[in-house]
Amino acid sequence: MYAIIKSGGKQYKVSEGDILDVDKLSKEAKETIEFNEVVAVNDGKALKTGKDVKNSKVTAEVIVEGRDKKVIIYKKRRRKDSKLKRGFRRSFTKVRITKIAA
Repeated sequence: MYAIIKSGGKQYKVSEGDILDVDKLSKEAKETIEFNEVVAVNDGKALKTGKDVKNSKVTAEVIVEGRDKKVIIYKKRRRKDSKLKRGFRRSFTKVRITKIAA
């Protein structure tokens, strides 16, 4: 059984026991959260979407919040003496999927 959920403008394919990094949710460790925006659910027989998953939800437990490794953005225009170097670190929340209620 798996589900496709929306969080932070992105979609994730999850099943029970999966660990994934989503955009920062500002939650404490061991706190339980629910993802109510379920796009699709596959129960092993058929894929349900639309009105069939209207009341579905996915429950997850927060493991930790953190920040990814720095990504360097470097832009250079040749023969123009123009260069730009910037860094970016994404904040994330690591969650473990505990239950899919369809």
